[in-house]
Amino acid sequence: MAKDPICGMTISESTGLKLNFKGQEYFFCSQRCLEKFAKDNTISGDIMSACVVSGKVPLYKNKTFIVALALLILCFLSLALPFLVPFKDTLLSYFQRIWWAIILGIFLGGIIDHYVPREYFSHILARPKKRTIFYSVILGFFMSVCSHGILALSIQLHKKGASNPAVVSFLLASPWANMTLTIMLLSFFGLKALFIILSAIVIAINTGFIFQFLESKNLIEKNTNTAILEDNFSIRDDIRKRLKEYKLSLKTLKSDFKGILKGIFALSDMVLWWVLVGVGLASFAGAYIPTHVFTTYLGASFVGLLLTLLLATIIEVCSEGSSPMAFEIYRQTGAFGNSFVFLMAGVVTDYTEIGLLWHNVGRKTAIWLPIVAVPQAVFLGWIANKIF
Repeated sequence: MAKDPICGMTISESTGLKLNFKGQEYFFCSQRCLEKFAKDNTISGDIMSACVVSGKVPLYKNKTFIVALALLILCFLSLALPFLVPFKDTLLSYFQRIWWAIILGIFLGGIIDHYVPREYFSHILARPKKRTIFYSVILGFFMSVCSHGILALSIQLHKKGASNPAVVSFLLASPWANMTLTIMLLSFFGLKALFIILSAIVIAINTGFIFQFLESKNLIEKNTNTAILEDNFSIRDDIRKRLKEYKLSLKTLKSDFKGILKGIFALSDMVLWWVLVGVGLASFAGAYIPTHVFTTYLGASFVGLLLTLLLATIIEVCSEGSSPMAFEIYRQTGAFGNSFVFLMAGVVTDYTEIGLLWHNVGRKTAIWLPIVAVPQAVFLGWIANKIF
């Protein structure tokens, strides 16, 4: 196995695109990553044509295609097998809730990929300073996209050079501390919702600081996509230079459109199959676990908190979709802390996010995420049950 030097994705050496450059072999997940590497290193077309070995993965081996086909087959089988009807209905209801978030997240990721240079993220979000974590949390607050939609943006930040602690902070802050969900939670819980929002921000900041410490001790991976910049680099001056050189024409608009599409397709291939796996597993849980189980066993006790943590790990789909269930838990049990744990722990223990970090950011980073963030969520949930 090898790692793509552009996007950081782990790929098979037998199926990836290979380039021999300066006596070293590089493997790429897609033609787009190969082209970006060649551009960054000013590799000529002659060298590329002579050294590239195509290993394109056939459609029937594509992970997104396999998972999507499996879900479609189960839906079609529900026409003949009644016991699969609840799964189909739950699956469709989930997609009705999150389709726009997935599309928006991937679309914004494509725009970022094409228009925003890697140096900007390296300059703002890659430095081992405390303010880097605050920047990433603020950026996450202004991203009104749910947890699955934010996955694409988080990986895009990683590809653009943001440090791993900054990526984790952004990933934790975005689903629960964004502006759209703030309004939604206020409509459910009233002013108590501010506890959820502020606690999510606190966890994102604390986790970012802890990950900076882990990174300094080499206990997690460092982002190899980070660009090395000169001390006098200025984003403002660079933007002015690029705007001055940019010539608006039909040709440039066509080029921009193609660039955005390339970013969208590459990001989709990396993220979508994980999203489909998560939604499929959540649909099984939502369809076959009775609702009364949640309201009966999720009381305002420490055992109830742990059971909530377990259930949140299984059925978390997206922030907007989980919020009504969290409110129902609060309405039935009066355990506001359990609702918070259901919301927050669903992010920090979600198999979709951990799997995506595992394959694209680093295994150590993925392992440390629940170790660091889950105790904070449980502790603040316990405090909430005592206060409210």
